[in-house]
Amino acid sequence: MATLNSITTHKLPPHANPITESKKTNFFPTLHFINSNPSNNFRLSFSTRKRRKWVIGSVTEDREVVPVKDKDQENRVLLNGSDEFQPVSPSEGREEEDDDFDRLLSKAINATIVLGFGTFAVTKLLTIDLDYWHGWTLYEVLRYAPEHNWNAYEEALKANPVIAKMAISGIVYSLGDWIAQCYEGKPLFEFDRTRMFRSGLVGFTLHGSLSHYYYQFCEALFPFQDWWVVPAKVAFDQTVWAAIWNSIYFVVLGLLRFESPSNIFNELKTTFWPLLTAGWKLWPFAHLITYGVIPVEQRLLWVDCVELIWVTILSTYSNEKSETRISEASTESNPASSSSGPPKE
Repeated sequence: MATLNSITTHKLPPHANPITESKKTNFFPTLHFINSNPSNNFRLSFSTRKRRKWVIGSVTEDREVVPVKDKDQENRVLLNGSDEFQPVSPSEGREEEDDDFDRLLSKAINATIVLGFGTFAVTKLLTIDLDYWHGWTLYEVLRYAPEHNWNAYEEALKANPVIAKMAISGIVYSLGDWIAQCYEGKPLFEFDRTRMFRSGLVGFTLHGSLSHYYYQFCEALFPFQDWWVVPAKVAFDQTVWAAIWNSIYFVVLGLLRFESPSNIFNELKTTFWPLLTAGWKLWPFAHLITYGVIPVEQRLLWVDCVELIWVTILSTYSNEKSETRISEASTESNPASSSSGPPKE
């Protein structure tokens, strides 16, 4: 017990330090030894700053030496065809917006015209017996509508044959030009209204009236009932009358487009024979029915039904030549304007 108590009560001498303190005491002298020389510290910091400046300078030189390619500049060369940057001005952006608005407005007007006239025509045909519909079923309305419309057309022919035929030809020539524009690749409601109006005007003012008198003249020219009369009428129609009418159509359309007489004559000269021979692939077969089966007063209606195909060909020929000539004139004027511009440095 005495020994245990002596150990317990035994105190460490005041100069004895803990182990941790001894470690700290051993560490600081080491650091003090390293940093004890101020010249070494200055030399170390100077070399470090010098190395950093060298690295930064080398990176800066590399950035100045290495060329950086701008992809936008390459695309600019491909799009504009030149190395010069040409920014889009606000006026050009407004012009594009105005063009889009005009195109949308024109499309809306065309859709209104087509849907309006189509609705009017269908309604007029179906309501021919509106006064007698009381108690009728839908089947009876659809059954008697074709017959009663035909009776109304015959009454109009008896009352005023020239006006009735002019109206039919005007509608057919307008529809034919619309079909021709759609065939050329234009969308359904993005057709040229002025061009369609010109074709319809020619059909209304000239084709209906001239055809009325032509068929009467043809009957007076061949007043026979022999077998050769029908082939003779077809031959006369596809030589004399076709040449006259094709020429009238081209000349009047050219005048309505405000073209010069020389341009009209050149277009007519280049298209006269191809158009006449193209008609021989269609009209001789159709006119065998025209002169062999159809009565005189009903011939124009039959011919106008076939002319939905023929007017498409006529309008395509006429407007192709005009558009080709306009494009050639524009391409000839563009090089002249580009050559007169300032030279590139």
